[in-house]
Amino acid sequence: MTRLERVRAMYVPAVREPRRETDVRALLAAAPVVLAPMEDVSDAAFRRVCRTAGRLPGDGERSPIACVTEFVHVDQILAGSKIALRKLALASEDGPTAAQIYGADPARLLAAARIAEAAEPTWLDINCGCWVPRIAGKGAGAGWLRNPDAMVAMARDVVAAVSLPVTVKTRIGWDTTQLPILDLVRRLEDVGVAAITIHCRTAVSGHSGAADWTWAARAREAVAIPIIVNGDVRTGEDVVRALAETGCAAAMIGRGAIDHPWAFREARALLAGIAIAPPTIAERCAIYAAAVTHNVALRGERVGVPVSRRYLRLLGPIADAIRTPLFAAVRLDEVLAVLDVFLGETRRKHAPASNEACPDPRSKSTTAVTVASTASSA
Repeated sequence: MTRLERVRAMYVPAVREPRRETDVRALLAAAPVVLAPMEDVSDAAFRRVCRTAGRLPGDGERSPIACVTEFVHVDQILAGSKIALRKLALASEDGPTAAQIYGADPARLLAAARIAEAAEPTWLDINCGCWVPRIAGKGAGAGWLRNPDAMVAMARDVVAAVSLPVTVKTRIGWDTTQLPILDLVRRLEDVGVAAITIHCRTAVSGHSGAADWTWAARAREAVAIPIIVNGDVRTGEDVVRALAETGCAAAMIGRGAIDHPWAFREARALLAGIAIAPPTIAERCAIYAAAVTHNVALRGERVGVPVSRRYLRLLGPIADAIRTPLFAAVRLDEVLAVLDVFLGETRRKHAPASNEACPDPRSKSTTAVTVASTASSA
């Protein structure tokens, strides 16, 4: 038995399951704010951060925040690499979550899709939008936009090969001379793609310039399947405006979530017409602590503690003051001790029971830190 056969035997059922009738439109109606796939960001720990920060009063045990994994290269999946297995490992509470795969070879994409399906994501997403030269330059990601015919054929084959709904994340075109998106969404719908996320920039533009949401609006009018608008959607207000201007089924938040995952809660509150308080200092520290703890559980202390330093900006107005002692910590208990000391054990024990902002140890005034916390959420 070859290595590939062993991987398939481990992760793919021997008998193909019937197609799972997940209603992507209904899923997005319940979860119209989606976490974007971001390499080295949207891992299991950060997905939990966003779902925790995105909770509203009255939510059940599972927060209705849809997420997409970090993208996983088909070669890593087919090789059964530790990186692929980590990215595709989905706990029972980690949903709704899509697994995103990418590659330039249609046959290998198809084979990897069958393996990724066994991880039981809610749906499978194909990355046809990553503009980074080392990805797109080799024909993967946004490189598919150079050959729309090949992209459609690849999507058709993947849809036919798996029982999960298949979606595609792409851009409006390779450059301003090639903007095939309106024809492309129709053709992808015709081959069975269940939904399409459109980053409203070209591949060549990367993240520069303003995203043009009118393309998402026009795509939404061209097809019956859900369109998810992406690009320059950073805040709760952006989500509401993007949905209002485009009529799309959902909006996808990317880089804005890194600094402020509470954007999910704020967007949901605005859509529901309810008022919510900004995150308190205590809430920021609690989410940071939970993220580090979860990363340690997933990766071990030696890797989990330092990799969690990427979350520093979750701490908002206290991030600069706590950076040095926090980054000096190498064990989980040291990280938690730094957070405890910074908040102040006595202050926490004698804090009012209400959800008011926890005082900043740098300030003599509780009012001052409340204002700072509010400003950080704007």
